[in-house]
Amino acid sequence: MKISTALTKSVNEQIREEFESAYLYLSMSAWFHSQDLPGFAHWMSVQYHEELVHGEKMFAFLVDRDATPEVSALKKPLGTWKSALDAFEAAYAHEQHITACIYKIVEQARKEGDLATELFYQWFVKEQIEEEATALGLVKQLKHIGNDSSGVFLLDRELAQRLEGGDEDED
Repeated sequence: MKISTALTKSVNEQIREEFESAYLYLSMSAWFHSQDLPGFAHWMSVQYHEELVHGEKMFAFLVDRDATPEVSALKKPLGTWKSALDAFEAAYAHEQHITACIYKIVEQARKEGDLATELFYQWFVKEQIEEEATALGLVKQLKHIGNDSSGVFLLDRELAQRLEGGDEDED
């Protein structure tokens, strides 16, 4: 069964969302570098790479379904934030937005009876639970730290330890 034109359009929109997410995290990485917080910058760089992988998985999915992926223009992301907390609150809000977008695709696939698309997006549904929890956890840590610069630098060191490639398995 070929994927519908309407669902193809939704997946293509989600591909753009994923690449815009990557672009946002790359912008956050640049900002953290400008704030002399290389661990935070590294964490955002890893996040940038993960979002690229997500978009590429969706692109390949459309190819596998004999549909045409589209490469769309990306919106310029913000480039500055008031604080590390502000940046992570923005990241958390963004992940909530992405979750809502993914849920809409799953609902559309269900409505159309497209089991392949629904099953494909179940991995992303699970991934978003982790994405939101991680961002929210960092928001909470930064709220506890407050204006304590030594706490920020300790968290910076911890975030520098994040490994790349944590979401490549689709189990």
